Amino acid sequence: MLMMGLYFHVPFCDGKCPYCDFYSLRAEEEQMDRYLRRMEELLSDSGTGEPVGTVYFGGGTPNLLGADRLAALLNQASRAFSVQPGAEITAEANPTHVDRAFFEALAKAGFNRLSMGLQSANEEELRLLGRRHTPQDAAEAVEAARAAGFRNISLDLMLGLPGGSEDKLRRSIEFAAALDVEHISSYLLKVEEGTPFAAGGIQALEEDEAADQYLFCVEELEKHGYLQYEISNFAKPGRESRHNLVYWHGEEYLGFGPGAHSFYRGKRFYYPRSLAAFLKGEQPLPDGEGGGLEEFAMLNLRLTEGLRKSDCEKRFGAAGRAAFEKMEERAALCPAGLVKLDGKRIAFTPEGFLVSNALLLRLLEE
Repeated sequence: MLMMGLYFHVPFCDGKCPYCDFYSLRAEEEQMDRYLRRMEELLSDSGTGEPVGTVYFGGGTPNLLGADRLAALLNQASRAFSVQPGAEITAEANPTHVDRAFFEALAKAGFNRLSMGLQSANEEELRLLGRRHTPQDAAEAVEAARAAGFRNISLDLMLGLPGGSEDKLRRSIEFAAALDVEHISSYLLKVEEGTPFAAGGIQALEEDEAADQYLFCVEELEKHGYLQYEISNFAKPGRESRHNLVYWHGEEYLGFGPGAHSFYRGKRFYYPRSLAAFLKGEQPLPDGEGGGLEEFAMLNLRLTEGLRKSDCEKRFGAAGRAAFEKMEERAALCPAGLVKLDGKRIAFTPEGFLVSNALLLRLLEE
């Protein structure tokens, strides 16, 4: 069983990418210092001493905080909770404003995993995405992290870009694989309302073309030893993100920082997307009950291992077993090639992931 996870949202960036819908704002030293002080106060007040198996610093661009602030925040988290020996401790970073000394300081503080935003190895796609790094910057950042001792590194790739093609995607995959990273996340571009992409009329690839790219990506990554374990995540065997699995297995996690979400003791809650409100000490807002059977099924069906009958029964008893069997009956009626059944689990295929919302509606219908 996975232990509880901690998530820290670091909302600072050196500029807003035109596709990004995450909460972020331009980094300023004074604000970052105030953010750190508020986090330390919050952890001091909120610590439960419970065992923690994963800690994740996401953003925004966490490396802009600097190694000293990140180390101080992790140290405070370790005092407030019981971060276990061997816990997975991840920091997101962009391939700019980083060097070997930065990564060495993180490693010394206890970080043991990095997630870096490559997005593409094609210069023209990086310019379209508003990224401020080159493919060479990304390669040098990975090399610096390796030299600092990191042996668990993830890279992000983006699919479905305007003007995208299988050849461009293949180059990006081959570039990431040549760096021999342990994990790759591949996301289909979604143009969100309120972003510069939406305002400028930028559109992702047509649905059929994007679907072809997704299936090509699954196949191509497998050729390079990266096995799909979740809709958008691929890893070398044994290198799956343990923090991701906390979410998809329906385990508890606590999120800190503006925009961060939590699931704890059957409740969901979140901090408003406002640094000012966070610094003032405003409390997280309730977001309803969590942990029900339907939610558990939806989360587990994001994984290639799927939803297991034994897990439903273990967590929800006879009601869980009956619900699984009903879903199994419905899954058997789905179009061929979308769902895998073996009497013990229900799992979506890559083709099924492309229409997972429709499949979930069918499986979970009242």
